[in-house]
Amino acid sequence: MRDRGRTRRLMGLGARTGGAMLKTRLGGQADWRALGEALFEGLSELKGPAMKLAQIMSQWDDLLPPDLAEELARLQRQAEPMPWPRIREALVLQYGDIDHYFSQFEERPFASASMGQVHRATTHEGETIVLKVQYPGLADVLESDLIQVRRIMRLGRWFKVPQARLDALFEELAESLRGELDYHAEAAALARYRERYQDDPRLVIPEPLPALSGQHVLAMRYVAGTPLRELAEADDTTRQGIAQALADWITEELFTYGELHADPHAGNFAADAEGRLVIYDLGAVISVPEGRINAMMQLLDATLKHDAMGMDEALMQMGGRQGQGAPLALYRESAECIAPLFAPGEQDFIDVRVHRRLRELTPKVWAAMDRLQPPADTLLLSRALNGHYWNLVRLGARLDMHKRTLPLLQWAHKR
Repeated sequence: MRDRGRTRRLMGLGARTGGAMLKTRLGGQADWRALGEALFEGLSELKGPAMKLAQIMSQWDDLLPPDLAEELARLQRQAEPMPWPRIREALVLQYGDIDHYFSQFEERPFASASMGQVHRATTHEGETIVLKVQYPGLADVLESDLIQVRRIMRLGRWFKVPQARLDALFEELAESLRGELDYHAEAAALARYRERYQDDPRLVIPEPLPALSGQHVLAMRYVAGTPLRELAEADDTTRQGIAQALADWITEELFTYGELHADPHAGNFAADAEGRLVIYDLGAVISVPEGRINAMMQLLDATLKHDAMGMDEALMQMGGRQGQGAPLALYRESAECIAPLFAPGEQDFIDVRVHRRLRELTPKVWAAMDRLQPPADTLLLSRALNGHYWNLVRLGARLDMHKRTLPLLQWAHKR
């Protein structure tokens, strides 16, 4: 991945992004479609941290200009794979003589993303396994890429986000990206989750193969499945079963184990032939302290009660607001948007009215950025929950969120 022009191209993409944001800030009309296309073309080729940042941004598609969100979403679905000769380099680095271990490789990956891609292989015993291969040289360029990502994130100052807050957000993002390069940690997470959920008949987690794994390659037993993003045409029973399993799993992760799968990319999940939820990737698992969960539940409680002052108090405790003058009208509008999803009875996540109203709030949220700030220590948590929400939307989930949330709010009140 070493490329003398890499830094120059990242800086160019940052300049284009900054120009569009500044034009909007000054009351002009930015060409978000053109910017999105440029980001897709540039980041799909470059891979690495900057592409990961764009993928993270795409999961907040309710806050982005629609044209930009649509183009960034392509990075989730259509990321260009690394050419096979480069991937072979990484395999040779790991195994030496790869023919000693494997009788066959599928040179075309069946999954590719920002930090690596996945290839099927066959052992000499005839077993099909998958190899998650880290892009060659990625560890070498990580820190230099992060310098450029930091510069891009500083564009947030134009929206009155304090530099200290931007730096804190950057550090949490950087720590997450460095963690994703640790395949030993991911193998340990796979083993831990397999043991944790071994008695849950609705979940399938691939078995890691330590003897075939190393610093830059993670080997797992192959688990066939239909990717979540391809389940739109599946029968309703399958989709609702996967949605229920996903919602239950997220809840148990947070409230029982204090952890959360923090990379909700739809390609990380699938449904197997028996209708079970397959969880492929555990490269990003974060710890969630009880106090942080409790604070977020207090915010939700105030939101559902349409208590604007309570919402402001919760945000202040979370470090999500600063300055003078609470945007109470914005809080009330936000509550009116969100509360219907938690009304008694089964609610349809595909109801576009909720999404439309949230998108209509976006300009008002940006206008209040001098008072509303993303809490640095909830960046990955918020991003993960938002991404899991959109996965439920893709599944067309119908869930009784009132029934699900009531005991969780009671749990928070006891803390």
